[in-house]
Amino acid sequence: MTVPKSLFEYAILRVIPRVERGESMNAGVLLYCRPLNYLGSRVLLDHARLAALDPAADPEPVARALAAAADCELREGDDIGQRFRWLTAPRSTVVQPSPIHTGLTSDPEAETQRLFELLVLRLPSPPHE
Repeated sequence: MTVPKSLFEYAILRVIPRVERGESMNAGVLLYCRPLNYLGSRVLLDHARLAALDPAADPEPVARALAAAADCELREGDDIGQRFRWLTAPRSTVVQPSPIHTGLTSDPEAETQRLFELLVLRLPSPPHE
């Protein structure tokens, strides 16, 4: 039996240590699926890649900014849609969300992990079933 798929939205969190150079690295994924009431994230700051882009970059403040940009915990009065929109609003020069993309999934948790592996860890995508 095929499980019905639901629309989801996601954004990539990019670290841009030197804005004037325009170089970035993917460091996280935010995923929101309204029909399944899901909001999740995965992040990883690759210190070696950060140093390659900017040897003078201090990874600790970058890691804190990245964690804040991926904080899916709801605040008082928030719903998950509002929280996703807040997280994907540009507010930092070092950690920036990508434009929002969409897809279909029946398992948003697994989709978050798949996108994280593909876009951040850069693991090869398994063949389609």
